[in-house]
Amino acid sequence: MRILVAMSGGVDSSVVAARLVEEGHEVVGATLQLYDSRESARKGACCAGRDIHDARRVADRLGIAHYVIDAERRFRDSVIETFADAYAEGETPVPCVACNQGVKFTDLLGMARDLGVDAMATGHYVRRIEGPQGVELHRPVDAGRDQSWFLFATTLQQLGFLRFPLGDMPDKDAVRAEAERFGLAVAGKPDSQDLCFIPDGSYARLVEKLRPQTSGAGEIVDLSGNVVGTHEGVARYTVGQSRRLGDATMQGGERQMVVGIEPGRRRVVIGPRTQGVTRELRLRNMNWLVEPPAQGLRCSVQIRAREAVRPATVRRTEDGASVLLDEAAVPAPGQACVMYDGTRVLGGGFIRRHDSAA
Repeated sequence: MRILVAMSGGVDSSVVAARLVEEGHEVVGATLQLYDSRESARKGACCAGRDIHDARRVADRLGIAHYVIDAERRFRDSVIETFADAYAEGETPVPCVACNQGVKFTDLLGMARDLGVDAMATGHYVRRIEGPQGVELHRPVDAGRDQSWFLFATTLQQLGFLRFPLGDMPDKDAVRAEAERFGLAVAGKPDSQDLCFIPDGSYARLVEKLRPQTSGAGEIVDLSGNVVGTHEGVARYTVGQSRRLGDATMQGGERQMVVGIEPGRRRVVIGPRTQGVTRELRLRNMNWLVEPPAQGLRCSVQIRAREAVRPATVRRTEDGASVLLDEAAVPAPGQACVMYDGTRVLGGGFIRRHDSAA
């Protein structure tokens, strides 16, 4: 096959390219430049400066063609600006989903088709399985590196074209061992971080710079609307958080957490950490990887990247989907709610704010 490999300059995608070359495929490498190369020297960055150099060096080692795509402006518009918008609206965004579905899968898949390749491979830790009714997306063998939650928005059409060679790898040590076997200079390179575009690691400072209305002190109130403290700016708080509550941390002998954000009123709402807030979720921007159920679908859902799944019933609606959890939780608007049947991803969407139909 002729395969385009999305090469970030890290060890994962480099091993993917090397394995495909070893298997006899005709491989082409492509790297996205996502932001100013001056920001890429810090630990955890990707897709700029040194990373592009590393990807090109791996391509030279493997004897494959390598292209660099300038996607800086599109990345800023589709990922960074929407990230800031979400915080300004009191939501907690998932920029990795926006990046995968924007510049990575959309732009790179477009390039792959323009080049006439048969498939595109990435270094993501998920499995693509040919099931009895078509292609399926599954969690990887290495549960500790599972990226299926971040890839729930991958469409069936995209999934048909994509390949994920690392999904069956037992762990990251095995991947690094492969890199050493292939003689790749990136074998010991540290992993990139989730918020790779934050220069100093402070997302709040970036949001406040781009959306000044999110900065400045405001009220912390309890579930009854009583003012119990002050906060440092709504951009510094997300639903489920217990930090930065100051004197409001303990109320009535119970530790508190953020259960809601009201950006228009510059208020942070808190409640007891020991109790869930709701069993009902409404989802937008649904992506189904199975036939949407006419009746309620019993499945497991994951409402945060690092949380365990929860049993729930999901129903399709005209504007997305509704989810009824078996037990109350504290969902964060803007986060993904992904549905699973065992290891298989059934689909997912983004959690809506309860006070908005947006």
